[in-house]
Amino acid sequence: MAKPKPKAKPAASVSLSASRDIPLNKLVLSQSNVRQVKAGVSIEELAEDIARRTLLQSLTVRAVLDESGAETGMYEVPAGGRRFRALQLLVQQKRLAPDAPIPCVIRTDGLAEEDSLAENIQRAPLHPLDQFRAFQTLREKGKSEEEIAAAFFVTPSVVKQRLRLAAVAPALLDLYADDAMTLDQLMAFTVNPDHRRQVEVWEALKNGYTREPYHIRRMLTEGAVRAGDKRARFVGVEAYEEAGGVILRDLFSDADDGWLQDAGLLNRLVAEKLESCAAEIRGEGWKWVEVAVDFPYGHTFGLRRLTGEQSALTEAEQSTYDSLKAEYDALQEGHEGTEELSDEVDRRLGELEAEIEAFEQRPWRFPAEEVERAGAFVSLDPSGALRIERGFVKPEDEAPTEEVGASEGDAADHADNDGSQGAASPGADEESDDADEEPDRPLPDRLLVELTEWRTLALRDALAKRPDIAFVAALHAICLDHFYMRGQHSCIDIAARQSVLRSGAAGLSDSAAAASIDARHQAFADALPADPSTLWEHLAAMEEGARRALFAHCVALSVDAVFRPYDRRSGAATNADHLAGAIDLDLQAAGWRPSAEAYFGRITKAQILEAVREAKGEEAADRIASLRRPEMAKAAEDLLQDCDWLPAVLRTPIADALATIVVDDPAAPAIAAE
Repeated sequence: MAKPKPKAKPAASVSLSASRDIPLNKLVLSQSNVRQVKAGVSIEELAEDIARRTLLQSLTVRAVLDESGAETGMYEVPAGGRRFRALQLLVQQKRLAPDAPIPCVIRTDGLAEEDSLAENIQRAPLHPLDQFRAFQTLREKGKSEEEIAAAFFVTPSVVKQRLRLAAVAPALLDLYADDAMTLDQLMAFTVNPDHRRQVEVWEALKNGYTREPYHIRRMLTEGAVRAGDKRARFVGVEAYEEAGGVILRDLFSDADDGWLQDAGLLNRLVAEKLESCAAEIRGEGWKWVEVAVDFPYGHTFGLRRLTGEQSALTEAEQSTYDSLKAEYDALQEGHEGTEELSDEVDRRLGELEAEIEAFEQRPWRFPAEEVERAGAFVSLDPSGALRIERGFVKPEDEAPTEEVGASEGDAADHADNDGSQGAASPGADEESDDADEEPDRPLPDRLLVELTEWRTLALRDALAKRPDIAFVAALHAICLDHFYMRGQHSCIDIAARQSVLRSGAAGLSDSAAAASIDARHQAFADALPADPSTLWEHLAAMEEGARRALFAHCVALSVDAVFRPYDRRSGAATNADHLAGAIDLDLQAAGWRPSAEAYFGRITKAQILEAVREAKGEEAADRIASLRRPEMAKAAEDLLQDCDWLPAVLRTPIADALATIVVDDPAAPAIAAE
């Protein structure tokens, strides 16, 4: 029986191009290479990589033909031009022989441009997760981060960031590999190393619209205190950690950022350190010392401030001070116009500033009998530095024989009555998710108090810079009393009573307007005579511009545009609108921002959505519509942090809609500038 013939194998349908080594000096760069724009690794870096690891990828070449179509023995390189130039660079550096054999794939079919285009298009970049895993493997095999960075021509920070992805739960890494989340989202999870919490947060967010990195970080650090908070700066991160506190750090932030997890521990450390500082101040002999992280703006109103004097410098101290100033001024002049100072010069300037400030901030001396009845306030400034305000006398501590005591006491009583009635009861503006969700729902009374206090403070600061308008405002208030029926209102209290802003609105004491008012007030106080009996002669001798600026400051301090539930001064609110329009009031320049604490956490969900819709559009509002009210308030704060949106009560009316105040005073701009 004949054996069956074996089945013939199917003929191969694909044939590969021939490959062989060709001397480098027989290769020329083709003009058919489609890569014209330089991108990625430089030729120099590629040459170093070839010198380190040799050539890992062949060149694609085609034979150069003469006019008759015969091969000339030369070959052009349409694909692999960057590798070819890197090899030529190695020859120029005498690190490679000119005729070194180069592995090449020889193409004959198709077009040279097609070869070049196909090689570049079909080359897929390495996925960041693969890069992370490769870096991690090299790290486990003993390579340092710097060695890995040098070997692959990336910065050490890139290697460190990729390796930090190891802090993310494996389940989330798999989701990233499947393109279920972005690299920015994945990096946000590194702020909290708890894998279980990471997965919980992703499960809560994956089906919603709000999956931005900032929202992921916020949820992972909920209840924590930022390392930039002034309490953390005052105590110091090191002291907090030594006390057992835990810090979550943003591994992808260049700044030394993080979140302190134990707010209770931080507050205890702050209180202990503040009390320790207060004990030193009490040792100076003050009758009382009040301590707090923050005091409400205007906490010194109604108190008489002592007039002290700094101790005079000795001859040796004065000589040292003068030499420090001379060296500082010389360094400043010598590097004027320099874009970036050297580390040495910058360090020396910092040292000189600190030494000069130590001389200028010498302690003040007060009469011993005054210290016995006065006190001091100890708190923190916005940077976390200790703020000490010495030398304030309460009305009840004034000597009975001093007339100033009675007048100051009357002012304090008036300020206390005025301010205490204006503070709404705690919880008056608290809302629940079950409350009326209409966007036109009236704002809570307490919130209106706080917002209009912001506006009042900003009006005071802005009006003080416009003496021309301040004169008109004062004249307007006087004319209402003399020429019209009683009952007309103005927000200018011509009796120059300064009400205390007691609501404790977030950021009010540390605002730009508060700092500007305080600095201006102190400058005038330093310029006026200590003896009030000589004040009239001093004012009469003042230059007109200085007197007008002082008048504007005093009028500005009497501005009271605060909403009070018990006091419906409708005319005052209208007058405040006219005043704001006349001086072009800008609440954002004054320092107000729509934060969760100051605004969004105090209104209904519908009002939050309406604000976001107005500022950012319908799509942004839809993204946060499904959130609970606390999360919605925080998301709205993040969305509007770089926006110029303001609540209606804080907006300055359009000037054309109001009666325009025209001041025909050519000196007004110069006075305002002064």
